[in-house]
Amino acid sequence: MADLDAKAGTGKAAGLGVLIAACVSTLVVNANTSAVTILLPAISDDTGTPVSTLQWAVTGYMLVGAAVIVTSGALGDVFGRRKIFLGGLLLFVASCVLIAFSTTGAGVIAGRMIQGAAGSTILACGMSLLSVDSSGAAQMKAITLWGAASAAGGAAGPLVGGVLAETTGWQGLFWIDAAIAAACIPVTLSTVKESSDPNRSRSIDWAGTVLIAVILVPLVLALSEGGDWGWASAATLGCFVLAALGLAGFVLAERRVAAPLVDLALFRNRVLVGSTIAILVVAGTINGLMYVLSLYFQDPAGFAMSALRAGLATLPAVAVMIAITPLITPVAVRIGSRQAVVLGFLLSGLAFGALGFAKSDWGYGYFVIPLVVMAVGLGLANGPASAASTSAVEPSQVGQASGISNMARYVGGSIATAATATVYATAIANHKAAGATDADALAAGLSRASILLALTALGTVLVAVLFGRHRPARTEAGISAAAHSHTIAITAASD
Repeated sequence: MADLDAKAGTGKAAGLGVLIAACVSTLVVNANTSAVTILLPAISDDTGTPVSTLQWAVTGYMLVGAAVIVTSGALGDVFGRRKIFLGGLLLFVASCVLIAFSTTGAGVIAGRMIQGAAGSTILACGMSLLSVDSSGAAQMKAITLWGAASAAGGAAGPLVGGVLAETTGWQGLFWIDAAIAAACIPVTLSTVKESSDPNRSRSIDWAGTVLIAVILVPLVLALSEGGDWGWASAATLGCFVLAALGLAGFVLAERRVAAPLVDLALFRNRVLVGSTIAILVVAGTINGLMYVLSLYFQDPAGFAMSALRAGLATLPAVAVMIAITPLITPVAVRIGSRQAVVLGFLLSGLAFGALGFAKSDWGYGYFVIPLVVMAVGLGLANGPASAASTSAVEPSQVGQASGISNMARYVGGSIATAATATVYATAIANHKAAGATDADALAAGLSRASILLALTALGTVLVAVLFGRHRPARTEAGISAAAHSHTIAITAASD
């Protein structure tokens, strides 16, 4: 403990090259991620693909990311973090080019799935490269800069995407992202040192990676198509059965491999389980809401906003979530993690609930306060939950706990976006069939989707029972977490 305290006081600063490569690539990945939802209507118009189908450009990205993020970190530990990081950059550039050249929705979706693997690899290995190139207080400074770049990318994405959609076309985002990611390659080659973990088992849990996909793909497919297929149809039930079988197979596989993707023993830790659920719900609810809002704001029967104005319209939520970040830890220290998470989900649940009263005659002003309250609530819940996920385990288990948390972000985003999109589309279709105007049907869709998110957030309040009396992480625990974690900020919900 004394050694850790000493390291926290002094340390080696990260090199400028690794800072540039890791932070710039992270900014680009997160800007790309948050911009795509705003671009969906424009992509739909160009490719003739329904937005409901293009939803897979969002959920498919997250599905692949969930399966790959922990594995890519393990590959870096075994074969070299710089090498795998460069592979992620090359794959990201290739995926951007594929998407930009695509003239069909299938091409865009395929490119985004490839991009999910590339993005998660860049985030996982970029964080690791920073961690091993620095130590102590300097390490925390480097990780803070990385987190700031991640949040800035998430905040800037919708605005940049909106500007490009109106100037260069939606393809411009991917050409610019490809150019920036490509520029990071020579920087990495010339300035970043190779590193690996010689003490780690060289076994890679490929079975676990595949089984994560086996669980999530049919589950998200069922949530996405169940409204059209029928929730009791053979196709929907078959997807749920396949996902359950995948889960059973995953549990069996993780018990037998030398270096499991997920150490199942960690799920005996109530605090880790509770914090993981909270992280999943935070990522899921904010991604689900931003998905439907981007469609509602741009729909001719809604606000008929341009892509740029729709991006600006989401700014209050993103800006507030970033602004309150420095206040979250003091609040959690003062009232305790459990109370902070409860308060956060109560606030966000009330905000989602307020949007559940949406009517077709609402102006944009009606959305501002709920968006601000939602951002405060989810930020307040996410911070302590993220800290608890790593500080509640032994130092040797921090890497595994962090991997579980980051996988939960991807899983939450994919499942919630699929479910919210289905509720939104089904409510619109049902109200139109009942004779409602396009505007009233659209408002009903937003209302029902918001109610689903409200119930999810308020239901998660029960997760506080799993927290016990937990206090936020100490400084040395934070350094340990930074040294082993592979993180992703989804729409600026930073750790």
